Amino acid sequence: MKKICFITTVSITLKSFVVETAKYLHEQCGWDVTLICNNDEEFAKSLPEYLHYIPVSMERGVNLGGFKAINRFKEIFKREKFDAVQYATPNASFYASIAAKETKIPIRLYCQWGIRYIGFTGLKRTIFKILEKEVCKNSTHIFSVSPMNMQFAIEENLYKAEKAQVVGNGGTIGVDCTVFDIDKKEQWRKQIREKLSLNETDFVFGFSGRIGVDKGCKELFAAFRLLQENKVNAKLLLVGPLEENCGMDKETLDWVDTCPFICSTGLIKNEDMCKYYAAMDVLVHPTYREGFGMVIQEAGALEVPVITTKIPGASEVMESNVSCLLVPAKDEMALKNAMESLYANPQRVKELGRAAYERTLSRY
Repeated sequence: MKKICFITTVSITLKSFVVETAKYLHEQCGWDVTLICNNDEEFAKSLPEYLHYIPVSMERGVNLGGFKAINRFKEIFKREKFDAVQYATPNASFYASIAAKETKIPIRLYCQWGIRYIGFTGLKRTIFKILEKEVCKNSTHIFSVSPMNMQFAIEENLYKAEKAQVVGNGGTIGVDCTVFDIDKKEQWRKQIREKLSLNETDFVFGFSGRIGVDKGCKELFAAFRLLQENKVNAKLLLVGPLEENCGMDKETLDWVDTCPFICSTGLIKNEDMCKYYAAMDVLVHPTYREGFGMVIQEAGALEVPVITTKIPGASEVMESNVSCLLVPAKDEMALKNAMESLYANPQRVKELGRAAYERTLSRY
């Protein structure tokens, strides 16, 4: 029986992108499958018995704890003798790729679901580029999340073109349209709006993801604040947790907490996300860096148009001015103007949403 190990820094990534594939590999292909991430007892209990789980402590950021993680991976790899390891997310990929190469794992697959340093500048960018290049060097195979991300990596000399490929049209797992069921959109829209005290007539801009600077939340809040000053009668629905060390000032966060036109849900279960997209009129996704924008695909599956940024990954999911609007990253005025233009044109919202739905069905 062949043995494979999937590794990410935290369990939520395994839950969202890996577990169903792991089940398939065991049930349909007869593989022995191990999952590794930071310790999460609830996640471990949720797994079927045939999926092995090993916790490895991986602290966020660059720190000396990384040496301990690398040594732990070496111990595991020497003992388990995997035929292949697949790793994704920055810290897990860095630690696991070093250990896998040193222990001579024959297939070392890096899922490059985004390039972390794209949004960085100066010394920080230089350091994280070195780390990214090390992961690529240690890997035998690379799956890039999108054509533009792969081209960027090649131009940055992270790897040679022959070492990498993009699966399908890009992305990771696509969208299950039996879960993101368009026929239930109106039912979900009514349910969530009632739950959150949003009126049916409210125009709702939505955001889904970690609330932090690199997701473009600084510009989103500034743009929405300008809309409020212009007496635009819209609401902002924030679906996701506030990131630790989110990078935004206290005055902005206090304003978000007290603004009567902003509704925050915190972290929502994956299986319920379809209902919250249904409650939105437009998804705003002003990210600085992105793999391929899973949230854009999910919104598209429910005919929700998207405003996102002109960066690799995010700009590739939909077609500019056909199924989405694109704005420069870190540009609050451009974002505000795009939001205002859709607020003022319901027919345009409907057209973009329909095109997003059709593109999602045909490509993802």
